[in-house]
Amino acid sequence: MVYITGDIHGSLETIYDLFDKHSPAKDDIVVILGDVGVNYTGTLQDIGIKRAMNRFGSTFFCIHGNHENRPQNIASYKEKEWNGGRVLYEEDFPNILFPIDGDIFTLEGKRCIVIGGAYSVDKFYRLSRGMKWWPDEQPSPVIKEYLEQQLADNTVDIVFSHTCPAKYIPTECFISCIDQSKVDNSTEQWLDTIEDKINYEAWYLGHWHTDKRIDRMHFLFHGIEVLE
Repeated sequence: MVYITGDIHGSLETIYDLFDKHSPAKDDIVVILGDVGVNYTGTLQDIGIKRAMNRFGSTFFCIHGNHENRPQNIASYKEKEWNGGRVLYEEDFPNILFPIDGDIFTLEGKRCIVIGGAYSVDKFYRLSRGMKWWPDEQPSPVIKEYLEQQLADNTVDIVFSHTCPAKYIPTECFISCIDQSKVDNSTEQWLDTIEDKINYEAWYLGHWHTDKRIDRMHFLFHGIEVLE
């Protein structure tokens, strides 16, 4: 089975809850929709979280978020083929997989495309306090071109992304102290054009720290869903 949940930011509480309620087997897959938090500090803290996740046994399929370094930037990650697409993984933690943006994976018979990344509204707060931030957090022009070509050449059933198309932005989730006129919504605006081009069954995303559903758009934070 494939279980889906939202951002965990290095906290395993949601994962413990998932395993307590559903008892995923070793061959089951847990999709985390970005901001996993295992490549954030670059210290032993990250390794401790990875070791804990590794002990669960199931495969973690981790979409790239905006509060983590891309595995492509970390020397310990290697690439391999998995379920029709490419993933990055570390030999010490083989069940934690980061899919390549734009690749299409077959999960439970569904063709699933991955679209990671988003803008960090707390970017300047983090920079001013010496906290981690990565300039490649959003999809690059190269990633966008690749993904658009993938969708031109293939049909997909499911979309896994970190953020949502602009038309679905949940304004009730805006942080009151953030000037929204200074927020870069270019990724969400681009996703609007992507959504207009494809006929999908369901679209799952995290980022907004809310659990709700709008039509076929599934927002997940602490919520857990099963891919039907």
